[in-house]
Amino acid sequence: MKKKFLCSTLAMAMTASMLFGCASESKTETTAAAGETTAAAAETTAEAAKAETNGEKLKVTLLVTGSFGDKAFNDSAQAGMEKLEAELGDKVEVNMVEMGSDKTKFEGSMLDACESDADLIITGLWDMKEITEKVAQEFPEKKFIIFDTDVDYTIGDLSNVYSMSYKQNEGAFLAGVLAASATKSDMEYANEDNVIGFVGAKDTAAVINDSAVGFIEGAQFVDPDVKVLVSYVGSYVDSATAKELAITQYSNGADVVFVAAGPASVGVIEAAAESKKYCIGVDSDQALAYEGKDEANFIISSAIKGVGDSIYNAVEKAVDGTLPYGEYQILGIEDGVVGLADNDIYQSAVSEDAKKAVEDAKEKLLAGEVTVDSAYGMDEATLKGIINGAQ
Repeated sequence: MKKKFLCSTLAMAMTASMLFGCASESKTETTAAAGETTAAAAETTAEAAKAETNGEKLKVTLLVTGSFGDKAFNDSAQAGMEKLEAELGDKVEVNMVEMGSDKTKFEGSMLDACESDADLIITGLWDMKEITEKVAQEFPEKKFIIFDTDVDYTIGDLSNVYSMSYKQNEGAFLAGVLAASATKSDMEYANEDNVIGFVGAKDTAAVINDSAVGFIEGAQFVDPDVKVLVSYVGSYVDSATAKELAITQYSNGADVVFVAAGPASVGVIEAAAESKKYCIGVDSDQALAYEGKDEANFIISSAIKGVGDSIYNAVEKAVDGTLPYGEYQILGIEDGVVGLADNDIYQSAVSEDAKKAVEDAKEKLLAGEVTVDSAYGMDEATLKGIINGAQ
């Protein structure tokens, strides 16, 4: 995923001589340019070495939309920064900023960070995509990392921006394996119906459909005959509608529902607890948000995007000088940033057969024996065929 002489001879000696002279001049200029590039690289390396000798640290600022304490992306990002501070504190100086929920202030916060002494600015999600594209060009001397989205590298010079997102279809595939295995198990709240469910935010969002496709394919990997009910909330924040959709799916035989609906996901979790059925969360270990509460016991796992781990890995590469700025990468299971939450509830509530099925599927993904289709770039007819064919 990296962004990656014709010569003719003339008969007259004088003309040939002129061409030779031009070629020699061109070669000299090319050699000189290469020499300048090598010299510049050497100077950069020397400056880096000098900075390290003088004890200078890479100053890294994280900007989050909303605030910490969300038990989701922001807390994961914060954990990644704290890990940097703990393990690379001799090389990195971290700063974390909560931008709040007022989107009109996001660009101002980014500009403030750029005008500070920060060397590397990290932000994420689609809300920050256009702002990053704009501001990064205004501050070419700064470096940027944006997660869970990409930037359009064709609109200008964004060679100072590294963007990364996640193969949520792989995490969803494992969620499908878990759900299809659980519905056929002797787990406490499993029923005899071979039915599971998916509740997504918007049917127009590729990131949501990517999870739907992965979930369906994971379930069918276990059992081609499993029925997968699919519903969309139409919003990322309407938890009441999400709850209604989940209750309907549980009433129609589903005993496990995978939710990919952002903040609206809480509605599905409430429905699971009230219906005494299982659900699988998304993005982070959602059981942590209900620690000590009854709802946690029904969240048997979550399809995780390891934002914190990906930030740590990216900054570590930035320190080493190996982070590929100017490129977009999609990270998956092989990068250690996508998978299922393995917590006390997963270990105690999920059957051994289901856990083994998940582990076997993970090994096959890592070995390349199984691949998961992605909704990105998929035509609408194919997408609808996958969804409708599972119901």
